[in-house]
Amino acid sequence: MATDTQQILKEALELPTIERASLADHLLSSLDQPDEHIDALWRNEVENRINAYRFGKIRAVSLKEVLSKYNK
Repeated sequence: MATDTQQILKEALELPTIERASLADHLLSSLDQPDEHIDALWRNEVENRINAYRFGKIRAVSLKEVLSKYNK
């Protein structure tokens, strides 16, 4: 890690929690660039899942049912 980056990190870690969280959010958001190919794949997946639900090929599961699998 470059010296400048180390200094920025050191100073960032001294910020109050809410400011560190905001900084982290801004940094992560800067990495999230649109990708039309991936967006198109997700749109297709969503449409396929909706159609499968409408035609009875898959069923909805309640939140309670989902969480019960993890509470065991």
